[in-house]
Amino acid sequence: MNRADLNKNTADIASMFDQVAERYDLMNGILSGGQHLYWRKQTVAAVNAQPGERVLDIAAGTGTSSEPFADLGADVVAADLSEGMLAVGRSRRPDITFVQADVTDLPFGDNEFDAVTMSYGLRNVAEYPRALRELHRVTKPGGRIVVLEFSKPTFAPFAAVYKNYIMRAIPPIARAVSSNPESYVYLAESIIDWPDQDALAHEFTRAGWTDVKYRNLTGGIVAIHRGFKAPASDIAGAAQTQQARV
Repeated sequence: MNRADLNKNTADIASMFDQVAERYDLMNGILSGGQHLYWRKQTVAAVNAQPGERVLDIAAGTGTSSEPFADLGADVVAADLSEGMLAVGRSRRPDITFVQADVTDLPFGDNEFDAVTMSYGLRNVAEYPRALRELHRVTKPGGRIVVLEFSKPTFAPFAAVYKNYIMRAIPPIARAVSSNPESYVYLAESIIDWPDQDALAHEFTRAGWTDVKYRNLTGGIVAIHRGFKAPASDIAGAAQTQQARV
């Protein structure tokens, strides 16, 4: 068994998730104390997928995060690095399109999706600002991005307790349940190492997203960041202004 490290090599990340695929969803439920169901519900509401819309769910894993969008009538593409995770998803939901893809180099054209979303995956990308730019590229003008990710608890005493839980409680739970417990040591480290809510929102803006806002859930254990790609009229107007200046 192997684990990734904070260098976040793409092949290592994919291999690690291949090895935990079968029990990944079970571990999410155990480690979050069931809160993952609430977090997912809030993420689905933030995406607000409509029937017939095209939605890209990146880092979709086994497709659990994609299912609500398909059930709402959206045309969902569930993409992930890990073929092992995708294989589990295909066996469960043959009505969803599963695609192996790297979020920093997506195999999709410009302006393809009405919405792009990512849950618990962005912090596993070494060049995550590049990922945010690539997601911006494939989103239609006026479309939106919604990212659910572990974050920084906002109440200092709670933050200390939470950090202790991550580093001390997760590894023994993983040893009891996961097929690759060492991978959860990396996952714990990646949560501690991840930037806070404001820093991440700044990276969204730098990548071209507009009206970027975030919402803390469960005291900031996770946060939902949402932004929009400027409408085509705004993009055209900006280009005309630039030409006039030249």
